Amino acid sequence: MGTIIYEKSRGLTDTPFTYCPGCSHGIINKLVAECLVELGVLEKTILVASVGCSVFAYEFFNCDGVQAAHGRAPAVATGIKRTNPDKIVFTYQGDGDLASIGTAEIIHAAHRGENITVIFVNNAIYGMTGGQMAPTTLVGQKTSTSPGGRIERLQGKPLQVSELFAQIPSAAYIERVSSHDVPHILRAKKTIKKAFQNQIDGRGFSMVEVLAACNIGLKMNPTDSMRFVEKEMTAYYPLGVYKDEGRAAR
Repeated sequence: MGTIIYEKSRGLTDTPFTYCPGCSHGIINKLVAECLVELGVLEKTILVASVGCSVFAYEFFNCDGVQAAHGRAPAVATGIKRTNPDKIVFTYQGDGDLASIGTAEIIHAAHRGENITVIFVNNAIYGMTGGQMAPTTLVGQKTSTSPGGRIERLQGKPLQVSELFAQIPSAAYIERVSSHDVPHILRAKKTIKKAFQNQIDGRGFSMVEVLAACNIGLKMNPTDSMRFVEKEMTAYYPLGVYKDEGRAAR
C-alpha cells in the first residue's frame, strides 16, 4: 500500500461547498477544520454560522453547529459558551455580517471579554447578495451599488476592524492575516490555531481577520482577485498582530 501524503481533514464533512470557484472561503474552512482536529477539540466544538456566503457552514464542519440571525452570531455564541463553558465555541462571519448589521453584537462581546473565537472573513464586498458595497469596500472600489467606485466624502473610509478592536480593553488577541498565497495561508493557519488555543486556555475574546478574495463580486478571474487582495487590500488593511495580551497595539 502507498503512503498517504495528503487527505481531507476529518474536521470537514462530505457535503460539497456552496462557495463560488475561486473564493477564499473554502481555504479558510479547511484551515479552521485542520486546527480543530490538531488541537483535539473537534468533538466538543460548536460553530455559530452567520448569514452570508458562509450561511451553510454548519453543513461543512464536522462538529455541532447552529445558525444565527444576521449579525447575531456573537450573541448566540455568548449564550452557548456561558451555558457550556467546557465547549469550544466559534463564530464564522463575513464583513457584511460582522462589520455592518452585527457591529453592536461583536463589539460588546469583545468588551465583555467573552471566551470565544471569532473568524472574520473580510473580502471587501457583499458576496452573497449581489456584490454591493460593504463597510470594508475600499475607496474607489466599484461594486453593484457603487458603480463609480466608493467615494470617501459620501460613504466615508472603509472600516478597519482589527485596528478598532485593538483598542478594546477586554479583547485578548486580534490579528489580521491573508489568504492570497501559500506562505500567507500557512501563517493564517498558525494564527487561527493560536486563537483557538487562547479559548482552551481561558484567555478570553480572540478574533482573526482573514483578507479574502471574492472574484465573482469583484468581476475578476481568480488570479486577479488574489492579486487584488495582495496589492490593494493589504495596503489599506496591514497584516499583523494588533493585540496580544500585554503587547501594545500597532
